[in-house]
Amino acid sequence: MKTVSMSGSLRENVGKKDARKNRADGKIPCVLYGGKEEVHFVVDEKDFGPVIFTPYIHLINLTVDKQQYKTILKEVQYHPVTDEILHVDFLELIAGKPIVVSLPIRIQGSSKGVLRGGRMVKKFRKLKVKALPEHLPDEILIDITELDINDMIKVGDIKIDHVQMLDIATSTVVSIASTRAVEGTPEPEKQ
Repeated sequence: MKTVSMSGSLRENVGKKDARKNRADGKIPCVLYGGKEEVHFVVDEKDFGPVIFTPYIHLINLTVDKQQYKTILKEVQYHPVTDEILHVDFLELIAGKPIVVSLPIRIQGSSKGVLRGGRMVKKFRKLKVKALPEHLPDEILIDITELDINDMIKVGDIKIDHVQMLDIATSTVVSIASTRAVEGTPEPEKQ
C-alpha cells in the first residue's frame, strides 16, 4: 500500500460556523475515529490532491499537534453542487485489527474470446475486502488470458492470501460476451 504523510491542527470549536470559517480559509474539517477517542482537526485542502483523486487506498501518516497516527481515508463528503470537499473522515489503524476497504480492479491479458470477436464486460470497478493493513494489495489483478466466449470470473474465483472478499461470491466480476462478429469454430471437412 502506498504511504502519504499529512499534518493538521486541532480545531478550537466544533460546529457549522467554525467549519464554514475553516473552509473559507482553505482548510478542510476532519475527524479521526477508530482509536481511543475522536480527534477533530483541520488539514489544508491542497494536501488532499494525491489521496482523494486516485482509485488507490493510501496509508496516511497523520500528524496532529505533534501526535502521530497511522490512518486511512474512510469517507469524503462533497458539496452537492460545486463538488468542493466539505468534510473528511479518517480511520485510525490499530495493530492486529482488520479493516474493510474497496480495492480497485485491474484487468490484464488478452482474452481468447475477445480475440475471436467477443466483448469483455466488466461489472465491478472495485471489490470490498477485509484484511489487516499490512496484507492489503494496492489493487486486485485479474488475468483474463484464458477466458473464452461465455466464460466469466466470479468474486469467489478471486483468491488473495490473507484477504477476505466481502462481495457476494456468485457475482460476476468480468465476462466475455458473444457478439455477432464472433468467429465460429471451423467445421471439419466432409469427405
